[in-house]
Amino acid sequence: MDSKLLEILVCPLCKGPLVYKKPEQELVCRPCRLAYPVKDGIPVMLEDDARKLPADEEV
Repeated sequence: MDSKLLEILVCPLCKGPLVYKKPEQELVCRPCRLAYPVKDGIPVMLEDDARKLPADEEV
């Protein structure tokens, strides 16, 4: 994941910062508890494609 791209990407819902989780290939929004997939190096920033994080999962 390009660090410059990561600096400008924000959650499409709350406009908050995202955390890149390399092993999972996801961009995580902590306030929304959503994980956006990164497919072939391209972030998929669609709410419908995001994984909802369970309450017991660490973010």
